[in-house]
Amino acid sequence: MTTFPATPRPASVLIVRLSAMGDIIHTLPAAAALRQAFPDATLGWLVEERWAELLCAPGYPRSGPGSTQRPLVDRIHTVTTKEWRRAPFSANTWRGIATSLRELRGLDYDAVVDFQGAIRSAVLSYWSGAPVIFGSAHPRERAARIFYTHKIQPEGAHVVEQAMTLSATVVGNPIPIPHVEFPVDPDAERKIAGLVADAEAFAILNPGAGWEAKRWPAERYGEVARELAKEGINSLVNYGPGEENLAAAVENASAGAARRVSCSISELIALTRRARLFIGGDTGPLHMAAALNVPVVAIFGPTDPVRNGPFGTRSIVLRNAASVTDHSRHREPEQGLLEITAEEVVAAARKLLRNQIAESQIAESKVAEQKTTESK
Repeated sequence: MTTFPATPRPASVLIVRLSAMGDIIHTLPAAAALRQAFPDATLGWLVEERWAELLCAPGYPRSGPGSTQRPLVDRIHTVTTKEWRRAPFSANTWRGIATSLRELRGLDYDAVVDFQGAIRSAVLSYWSGAPVIFGSAHPRERAARIFYTHKIQPEGAHVVEQAMTLSATVVGNPIPIPHVEFPVDPDAERKIAGLVADAEAFAILNPGAGWEAKRWPAERYGEVARELAKEGINSLVNYGPGEENLAAAVENASAGAARRVSCSISELIALTRRARLFIGGDTGPLHMAAALNVPVVAIFGPTDPVRNGPFGTRSIVLRNAASVTDHSRHREPEQGLLEITAEEVVAAARKLLRNQIAESQIAESKVAEQKTTESK
């Protein structure tokens, strides 16, 4: 394993992971490992503006001492590369690029770790002016390699494990995968507490996905909600922009067993913390649930759960043998995905719920035994 160059420990490290939700969440353990290894260093993160809420509660300062509102990094730098690409020759684009460049260069980062492996993330890493840039030897876009001073051979099957390889190289030795923390937004916590006040136990159903080939049919989610209601579990249907009709279809198919909920990122964090169960496909909200240690029923089709399935939580992954890994953005659900029945999903959900009850009973028994021992 390559170690950090024979110079003093880095006084500042910049993480580059621009998007998207699930990919950023998969990078959080590697970032937490850097935080633990270099507690006195300045740790920055360069991210797309729309995903900054995953790192810092809205309205809270994006630089300064850490807190529950910004638990992981000392500085958050944002870009809007989608807007830049949409209007590459506009004055606003050039001003935005110039502002981001000045901000990055002005902090004199000692090292950058590009967890994205795209040309745009590699270029931004180079623009930071840092003398050392770590990146994968096999980045998603091969041309990104030319900007790295240290090309790291990723290890592990899952993307979380591969990201940890980069952090371990920066640190100079193998490191365990740490627990991650999400920002706590007091306003979001209050809103969600009120929203679920009447629900003793609820599951989150997430029918959306990045593209249609990964979307399990809405009517089947509705059927799952009806069955969960028999177990005393309410269902909340999470949806994002552009998914209103999809969520409405689930709600209608549920015959009153599910209701739609549209959340900001901070609200989704607060909602997911409280859930008994999460059911959905390969999406950012699923990976958030896994990172928050919420049990997950994962419904996979064209993407490989070995590489990017739920990580670090109790989970059951359903994937039909007919599914073939394919990241083409087809406009119809993948055929293998359609072979997964609502009955299979309900059975997996019930199994996880039974395990929760059993674990809770064991924990209560241990507490009772401890109290009995202490009273003697």
